[in-house]
Amino acid sequence: MLVIVPTYNERENLPRKVPQILAQDGRIDILVVDDASPDGTGEIAAALAAEDPRVHLLRRTAKDGLGAAYLAGFAWGLERGYRLLFEMDADISHPPDALGRMIEAAKEHDVVIGSRYVGGRVTVSNWPMTRLLVSYFGSWYARTITRMPIRDATGGFNCWRREVLEAVGLHRIRSNGYAFQIELKFRAFRKGFSMIEVPILFTERDFGESKMSNRIVREAIWRVWWLKVQDLLGRL
Repeated sequence: MLVIVPTYNERENLPRKVPQILAQDGRIDILVVDDASPDGTGEIAAALAAEDPRVHLLRRTAKDGLGAAYLAGFAWGLERGYRLLFEMDADISHPPDALGRMIEAAKEHDVVIGSRYVGGRVTVSNWPMTRLLVSYFGSWYARTITRMPIRDATGGFNCWRREVLEAVGLHRIRSNGYAFQIELKFRAFRKGFSMIEVPILFTERDFGESKMSNRIVREAIWRVWWLKVQDLLGRL
């Protein structure tokens, strides 16, 4: 199992997050995908990798977006034969103690989503109301247009069986941010893979800055319609 953790300026968070992830299951490896962080995150990741053979580092030469970082991480993991591949933030937002439940759910399902909105509840801590509304209604918007049977379409804490990633056409994905998460889930949904949501408590970060921006929100708004049209035309 491989947990992919993209980083950009996460020097305060990474040393805390890596041990927490490794403690959940002895079969877990971690791949840190660092986008040339100027704050020294890459060097911290290299030191963690030197201390533990389960930690790996993929250095990229520039900040190229969340989607591109995950695509590079997926390619790295698939090439090395991992059967389950996770997406996970470097900060405290995605709780490591949910990994066990997600691993268990992956025995029966192809895609497991660590969900903030499952069961009619909102399980988010310390978010400003504007951020919560953007996220919640963004997921509702994507779900309504795409007809995906999930509540948290924009969530970034996900587990994928390798068969899913091999089938969805990763080389054709161009989205980033929220749109990347929506597009990857939609492609898996349209391929007929089973999906399940596992409830998590999402907590706002203590250190560093959120990578959310108006550009990411705008991309998600129009990309959902692009995906729907491409699907109707048989071009996904």
